[in-house]
Amino acid sequence: MIAPARTAALTALREVNADRADLPAALNAVRPGLQDERDRALATDLVTGTLRWQRQLDFLIEHFARRPLAKLDFDVLQILRLAVYQLIHLDRVPAAAAVNDAVAMTRRARKTSAAGLVNAVLRAISRNSHRLPLPARPPDGDPRAYLEISLSHPGWLADRWLERYGFDAAETWEQFDNIAAPLTLRVNRLKTDRASLTRALGDFGVAVEPARYAPDGLIVTSGNPLRTPLAGTGQFVLQDEASQLVALLGAPEAGMKVLDTCASPGGKTTAMAAMAGDRAEIVAIDVRSARVQLLRETVRASGAQNIRVLQADLEAGLPFGPRFDLVFVDAPCSGMGTVRRDPDIRWRRTEADLAPLAAAQLKMIRNAADAVGAGGRLIYATCSSEPEENERVVETFLSGDSRFAAVNLRKDRPAAFEALKEVIDETGVLRTLPHRHGLEAFFGAVLRRVK
Repeated sequence: MIAPARTAALTALREVNADRADLPAALNAVRPGLQDERDRALATDLVTGTLRWQRQLDFLIEHFARRPLAKLDFDVLQILRLAVYQLIHLDRVPAAAAVNDAVAMTRRARKTSAAGLVNAVLRAISRNSHRLPLPARPPDGDPRAYLEISLSHPGWLADRWLERYGFDAAETWEQFDNIAAPLTLRVNRLKTDRASLTRALGDFGVAVEPARYAPDGLIVTSGNPLRTPLAGTGQFVLQDEASQLVALLGAPEAGMKVLDTCASPGGKTTAMAAMAGDRAEIVAIDVRSARVQLLRETVRASGAQNIRVLQADLEAGLPFGPRFDLVFVDAPCSGMGTVRRDPDIRWRRTEADLAPLAAAQLKMIRNAADAVGAGGRLIYATCSSEPEENERVVETFLSGDSRFAAVNLRKDRPAAFEALKEVIDETGVLRTLPHRHGLEAFFGAVLRRVK
């Protein structure tokens, strides 16, 4: 009998690699069919890990099958990827179980003629698992081949990081991407504080430690806070540490009028409400109905009373005049800074995606600028690692709008920004980098309306 976790993992992997679903949606579709928590955890690990290492796995499959991937049936390729991942990267899975289930899945998929190939390829890889023919690390090997194949990243992305940061940094970055991200919480200061929440979680067997940079961040080291009674109380939200730092750029004060565009799921919105002690007037918008509903739920759970949620399309223009003290644009982007948490992104995005994304982002920041009042701040942020979506969007915007000037956060950093001092780069913008900070790659720039 094929292990249920492997069957579910194959279903999810098919959906992702056929471009019918992203990773979270594919996993959400198969988890309800798994009754055992251990099966759900294994299925998640199998799909996530296979996508993370997919380029390396494909290289090995081609080598031992002695044929290009294009010659392999789609379903057979997914079965091979799952099995090779288990053989190479999961010590706790017996090799025989991985091979036998892969052969059985091949037959169940009515690909009986390929069962012999699957068996032969997997047994050959298992026999050679300690001497795999992967590109060597420099100085013995080519740096590009090593970064692309051995560390499983798109070649175009490896080229960019090599050029900008050098080999050592690019290697550290890719190694960071290939390790599962910890669960990170943000304490909701409207309901509790970090010390109190730490004690409360400990009562339910959940151990946490303070985040390195984010003042309200907690890193889960053991246990699952989502399976405790605290999960539905609004005392914490799941929020990546780099995202928490970007939210700090807002630093609203009591009485301020704040507009958070592209606000769903609401982590930054509710963080800013907490910073102001729920005494800032915040309008939070998003474009799609499902995302607006998710935003409403996050706001409701937070307990914040001064957040108004509206549906609006920033790219099409805003129904507001220049009335806000602070406008936040956390722009939709390639997501290339979150490859660790979303490993399928590295294969779904291409270099050609960056230019149209940047064009849309420029339109968004220009529309958002019209809602900033005199002396107000405009914050532009992304979870992208690539300059086209970050500093170049800001530069292009400033070159065409004399009303705004960039704020250099090295020289002009209010006390509220003190937690950000280690993640402000030499140009005066927030930039988190895996090889420097051990965080996902996020960007944030602050602009002030001076005319």
